[in-house]
Amino acid sequence: MRRVTKLAAAVTTTAALALTATACGESSTDSAGKKDKGVGLAFDVGGRDDHSFNEAAARGVDKAEKELGVKSKEMTAGNDETEADREQRLTSLAEAGYNPVIGVGFDYGKSINKVAEKFPKTTFGVVDSPSKQKNVAGLVFAEHEASYLAGVAAAKKTKTKKVGFIGGVNNALIQKFEAGFAQGVKDTDPKVKVTSQYLYPTNTKGFNDPAAAKAKAKGMLDADNDVIYSAAGQSGVGSIEVISKKKGTWAIGVDSDQYQQPGLAKYKDAILTSAVKNVDVAVYDLVKSVKDGKPMDGTTSFDLKEDGVSLATSGGFIDDIQKDIDKAKKEIVDGKIKVADSPKK
Repeated sequence: MRRVTKLAAAVTTTAALALTATACGESSTDSAGKKDKGVGLAFDVGGRDDHSFNEAAARGVDKAEKELGVKSKEMTAGNDETEADREQRLTSLAEAGYNPVIGVGFDYGKSINKVAEKFPKTTFGVVDSPSKQKNVAGLVFAEHEASYLAGVAAAKKTKTKKVGFIGGVNNALIQKFEAGFAQGVKDTDPKVKVTSQYLYPTNTKGFNDPAAAKAKAKGMLDADNDVIYSAAGQSGVGSIEVISKKKGTWAIGVDSDQYQQPGLAKYKDAILTSAVKNVDVAVYDLVKSVKDGKPMDGTTSFDLKEDGVSLATSGGFIDDIQKDIDKAKKEIVDGKIKVADSPKK
């Protein structure tokens, strides 16, 4: 039986095992004669510097390098990739002796579980997709819960009673963001209209097309939406940029606390808050579990109750409505509010 655990129970500390490129002993991968080289990190489109999802995963590996002494290799997906492309990337990391091998993003779900079968002594991790193999750790998040809190903030801050949601790709994962946001808005103020639009139906370029997000956000601003939440990876930078140029409007960031991202510093005064996924914590915990000799497996859920997701307070722009945010959070944690994970039709 697959186990689903909470964040607090995700990692157990035991005697340390070597995981660096200079480690002694036999490799825990299936590549004969190769020593563990460290962490193999396969990014989604947009790469490390997307100021959002991938960058959060990178922070987890950066922390592991600093605190645990591990090495790492990073590879990045391109637009319009096939399953074969993703399988090849993951296979190359495993064959080279990296352990764990981590796929960052929903699109790695199928490929990582397939490749893991061929390397039973290597630990694999996949962000945003469940485990289907005994040597795969599925790291999933309650994006809809953090998005609900973002919806509460949007409903409280809008002056026009019109807010928008921009999704990168219209898939089940990004629909969770939309569903939580729309519910948070409507539960807070039923009079506020939510407009939801996607950059692409299926193409993962939706996470790597700032120009498309910029155009979409401009259209929403022209229609008097004054708070816009973008769940679109690097594409979201485009919408944040456009919003920052119109006085009296707000952007809501995603995955990372985007107010704190150096690459977005010139736009930060327009970033109301961010719906944060602690991908960095999940990735670090996975790396540490392998180093400690007790690799995570099964599917671990990072939710609001365990602080696996949260709403950022940087900038102080939601200080005046913090009591409303805290009330909504408590009601979600206590089970009084059930947040939908798919949009209402």
